[in-house]
Amino acid sequence: MPKSPAAEPKSFEAALAELDQLVEKMESGQLPLEESLSAYQRGTELLKFCDRVLKDAEQKIKVLDAGELKDLPPQ
Repeated sequence: MPKSPAAEPKSFEAALAELDQLVEKMESGQLPLEESLSAYQRGTELLKFCDRVLKDAEQKIKVLDAGELKDLPPQ
């Protein structure tokens, strides 16, 4: 029976903390193969989430231009 997808992290910081825990577990070498594969998959999902949050934040950065704050143009 396939596992249900893991919930999206509540924040960028929560995603980084979970990712850090996964890396520690995987680096310990104590996880069975199936758990290692699941951890790797979850890590990939967390990386994509973090990348998306960072890109969104980048788009929200404001630039001071002629005394007025405005969004950066999309790239």
